[in-house]
Amino acid sequence: MTAENTEHTENRELLALALEAARRAGALLRDGRPADLGVAATKTSPIDVVTEMDIAAEKLITGFLVEHRPDDGFLGEEGASSEGTSGVRWVIDPLDGTVNYLYGLPTWAVSIAAERDGVRVAGVVEVPMRGETFHAVLGGGAFVGERPLRCRPAAPLAQSLLATGFAYVQSVRAHQAEIAAKLIPRFRDVRRGGSAAIDLCDVAAGRLDAYYERGLNPWDLAAGDLIAREAGALTGGRPGDPPSRELTIAASPELFAPLQALLEEYGAWHD
Repeated sequence: MTAENTEHTENRELLALALEAARRAGALLRDGRPADLGVAATKTSPIDVVTEMDIAAEKLITGFLVEHRPDDGFLGEEGASSEGTSGVRWVIDPLDGTVNYLYGLPTWAVSIAAERDGVRVAGVVEVPMRGETFHAVLGGGAFVGERPLRCRPAAPLAQSLLATGFAYVQSVRAHQAEIAAKLIPRFRDVRRGGSAAIDLCDVAAGRLDAYYERGLNPWDLAAGDLIAREAGALTGGRPGDPPSRELTIAASPELFAPLQALLEEYGAWHD
């Protein structure tokens, strides 16, 4: 077996672990949500919340992965952080869309990505309330369940559906609203779903033409970015940059450059 084949096999093994960990966490979150669910903590502002279920889901995921791969590193939204010695790091958002989850809205997901030597090689976004599991391995295409994914074919801006998200810090959100107001007349419409991971997967599935957001953390975008790219979308940040906290964009190939140019012109990359 060649080194390339060995690496692909190893990446698929990482995917299998991510799929099982995401399935277990998704079931916990779906079936174990307390009727009186409340806020356990806040993050960037009093409206940026953490629930007890975010914390429980992350413990479940990291516990499962440590059991199978004790030498790997971790980066998790709710505090899991370790360097590891294997060259593999798991980037985990145990509950992307916490505010949706808190309110009983269905748009939330479990996001798990595996990086090898800093390169994302496997990703899973589990969306329990849709009954969907998005997944990808580097170089192996993107899927929802067993169905291959492909981003939408080219469409003019005026006939394209755009998604975005907003920060929970009021001063930042005000500027983001100004950017959205400039973009709305240029597109068919704009959506705000509340889960970056799902928005990226919806670009991959052809349910959105494009998505952008400022302020994402690595765990918000790691799995979804890989899935979108493996489905044929282009992803990036400011011109020449990868997706980052500064700016994340995912779009059908023909739409990416025009959207990126508009976001640069409007200053979407700063507060």
